[in-house]
This record gives sequence, structure tokens and C-alpha cells, in this order.
Amino acid sequence: MNEQRTVKVALLGAGSVGSQVARLLLEDGEEFSRRAGAKIELVGIAVRNLDSKRDVELPRELLTTDAENLILQADFVIELMGGISPARELITQALESGADVVTANKALLASHGPELFGIAERVGAQLHYEAAVAGAIPIIRPLRENLAGDRIERILGIVNGTTNYILDRMYSKGDTFEESLRIATELGYAEADPTADIEGYDAQQKAAILASIAFHTEVPLEQVHREGITQVTIEQIDDAKRAGFVVKLLAICERVPGADGAEAISARVYPALVPEAHPLASVHGGNNAVFVEAAAAGPLMFYGAGAGGIQTASAVLGDLVSAARRHVLGGPGLGESMDANLTVLDSGEIRTRYHIALGVTDAPGVLAEVARTFAEHHVSVSTLEQARTEDDHAATIVIVTHLATDGALQRLVESLGELDVVTRIAGVLRVEGGAE
Repeated sequence: MNEQRTVKVALLGAGSVGSQVARLLLEDGEEFSRRAGAKIELVGIAVRNLDSKRDVELPRELLTTDAENLILQADFVIELMGGISPARELITQALESGADVVTANKALLASHGPELFGIAERVGAQLHYEAAVAGAIPIIRPLRENLAGDRIERILGIVNGTTNYILDRMYSKGDTFEESLRIATELGYAEADPTADIEGYDAQQKAAILASIAFHTEVPLEQVHREGITQVTIEQIDDAKRAGFVVKLLAICERVPGADGAEAISARVYPALVPEAHPLASVHGGNNAVFVEAAAAGPLMFYGAGAGGIQTASAVLGDLVSAARRHVLGGPGLGESMDANLTVLDSGEIRTRYHIALGVTDAPGVLAEVARTFAEHHVSVSTLEQARTEDDHAATIVIVTHLATDGALQRLVESLGELDVVTRIAGVLRVEGGAE
């Protein structure tokens, strides 16, 4: 190790992740220093309140409420405050001062990533964010570096542990959404206000980041279609199970043909049916997984803990050691490549398949009327099953379509709901991850 070289680290935030990062730096700093080739020194921890109770007891002398002054003392700034402000201003200050930045702030990167990457490139600093998408799972570096010589065709990701826990419990235990959410909250998988998770906002931010990296194109957050899991019923879960599917909240990023035939991309988040044979179907509990389809490397699966203080701290410190090693060795770092400028398609233009459950009257001519409606919307049926209900005059029809544009499928569902023979739309979910 180069004994003459010391890299000074400022930590912003001492919550569940930040406190674990500080603990590991203090306890295992010598080991990290050997790996980096220089002494890594934690010079301070910026917090909002010096007296707040924390998961880890931290040296009082390291704590400060003056984040701006702390940044000026550092070669590296680790931002774990979360949110947009003041994180955006502090990261900007750190980059402008020439410090490298490590962050896990997915909301900030999804909304202001290009701005911050531009600052980093202009001043020759680095912005690292492995922990922003899938906690301890290494996915950012593989996409940016290991697969830089390949062509990413598609990414399917389970990137939110709360929703995966809820849907997995509904599937395995038969609990309702409400009951599964209650248990997830009791066990700490869900926050007191779970809106960001169950409505898909968290996964939407991560999808924007993944799509931007994979396709070298700026993908604004507002162009990522988002649906949550609050409308998923135990009836839909059971229908899916009988048909050989598992329901997962997916972040989907893929290359697709545009209307003019030119290459375009899509980024979207919604609950979807995944075939039981697909690797993502076996991701249980609060775990995350990212399934990457590359032209040369083929299918790749990244799996593990997507959240948690100590798990996310692992990814943060991985970025720190890697960046510190670059400082020791010298040379430019890896910049962001956003020059492909591919068009991001509206979700209605994407071709997908629907799994539709209809409540219908049990009478002659029902199937013919339903089939006629499908034909009017130019959507063909892949499979159809009919089951009687406890009511002798009613039945349930479960239909899986062939590929069609999402817009056409939505219009089809609206028209089906207007038929006299259809008593209710019992459930609609998209089908992903399987062959046509």
C-alpha cells in the first residue's frame, strides 16, 4: 500500500445505510485501505441532528451539522441523505470541488442524473451509484463496464422488495393484498407510508436509471409508464397460478421497433404474469433480481438482497474502494454514455400480451360475441378457458391474447366491458417473460 497517500471521505447522512457505512469504515478501514492501495480516512459525518438516536453508536467528534464545510475537507463524498434537496445541491458542490461522489439516491438520479453526470464530466470527477437500484446486487457496474462491449436487448427486473414480499405472500399463503401489506409492515418490509413502493414509484425511478445505462439514452422519469400493485386481487393470483404463472411487479426496459421502423426503447413498470419456468418466478420474499438479455452474452441473472442497511452499505463501499483505487492508479474514470439518443416510446405503442378474466352470463352465443369483439380490435386469442361459478347462470372466461399493442389491448378491454353478456372485468394483467 502507498503509505504516503490518504483519501479523505465525508459521509452525508447517518440513517440505516449511512450508519452501517460509517461502522464498517471505522471497524474495517484498514482492510478497505489495503484493497484501495491508500489509506481511507473518514473525516466526518454530516447529520441533521447531533442527538438523534441511531442504529449504530458513532463517535461524537465525527458528527457535524455543517455539510458544506465537511465537503471541502474531502476527496470523496458519500451521499446517503436521500430525497432531492439538499442532496442535489450538496452533490453539485462536491463535484464542483473536484471530489468524487458515491450515492444511493435513486430519486435524485432518476430526476437529475444527466445534470449531475454533466457536471462530473466537465470537472473530471466521478459519480458512482451502484447502491441506487438494487441494494447489494451488483447491476450498475456490470451494465456500465462488463457489458459495455455487448448490446443489451432487454431487462426484466424485480427491483422492489416490499412489493415482491406482498405478491409472494399472496401467491404462497393465499392472503389478500391488505393482509399481506399489514404483515409486510409489521416485519419491516414496508414503510409506515408504503405509497412509493406499492404504487410503483420506487421501481419507476430504478427503471429510468437502468434504461438510461443499458441503452445509452437519457430516459426521463415521466416517460416511464407506472402502475402499482394495489389493484391485484387474490382471484388474479389464483387464476395466474392455475395457468402456470406468477404475478410480479416488473421494471421492463427493452429495445423495440418504432412506428417508422427505426430502433426505439421502452421503459415501464407494472404487475405482470411471469411463467413459472422463468428465473424471476422463483424470486421469493423481499429479494430482488434483474434478468438481462444481451445479444452476445445471452441471458444473465443478478439476484440477492435489494435493500437493508448492511446490504446496501456493501454496494456503497464497493464503489468507494473502486473509486479510491482509481485515484491511486491515476487516469480518467468511466463517464456516462448517453449519446445514442433513442426515442422512448409511449406505453400504448408497446406490443405485449394480456391475461383477461371476464365474468359472463352462461348462455348460448356468449363466446361468439366475445370473439367478435376481439376480431374488431384485431387481437387474436392464444388460450381460452371457461369455468362455471356457484351461480348456474354465470361463468368465468380467462383469455390470454397473442401479441398486440398495449393501446389496442386497452381498447379491447373497454369494449368487452360494454358487452351485455359481460357482467364484470374480473382482472387484467400483462404477460411478460415468455415466448409468444
